[in-house]
Amino acid sequence: MLTDTIVTIPPAAKHSTTVVFFHGLGETGNYWASTLEKLCKPHTKIICPTANKIPFTLMKGFATSAWFDMASLDQTGENESVIRRAANLVHDLLDQELSKTRIPSNKVLLGGFSQGGSLALYAALTYHKPLAGILVLSCWLPLRKKFPEEATNNMDIPILQCHGTNDLVVDYEKHGKSSSDVLKNFVTNHKLITYQNLPHCTNKEELEAMKTFITKVLP
Repeated sequence: MLTDTIVTIPPAAKHSTTVVFFHGLGETGNYWASTLEKLCKPHTKIICPTANKIPFTLMKGFATSAWFDMASLDQTGENESVIRRAANLVHDLLDQELSKTRIPSNKVLLGGFSQGGSLALYAALTYHKPLAGILVLSCWLPLRKKFPEEATNNMDIPILQCHGTNDLVVDYEKHGKSSSDVLKNFVTNHKLITYQNLPHCTNKEELEAMKTFITKVLP
């Protein structure tokens, strides 16, 4: 199971689109659910899972809410099997939601922040159904040496990637920009927005960019 807890905000109007968004390490789905509620149209259902707490190697085994374990942010610290397993669980969550609501898959936006953004990005590019778009913040592309061969779908949908240059958690150049460079080799509709002096968080300008993107891909 991907998570035991899912924060859901039902649409205020007739349900026609859905946003599924994954939080960063140590967070919960509550913050992003309330944030996205201000950015989405009334017809959009918002789903923000909260990751279960697991012993996290990067934090010397301390239990924290995380989508998958990591030994480091470098590619050498990635565990292929746990990343693939997490992505498969995202695919299961999407399949269940689509089956339950009968909303077309191309009316679903997948996104996330930090590790959640990385999970969303990888899961979207390996999902068997077409999505509306991908919205990721302050993250990286997991297993990026495996791409483009790893990608099986959603290479032609809109992808918005946002990252601050003063990010001391997920380095902009080493992880954000390098992931963007890899993506641009095989996706057709990708945009990286760089925020000068922004640390590992969001700001007003980024939230406005998110709102514009969501409105565009989920009209």
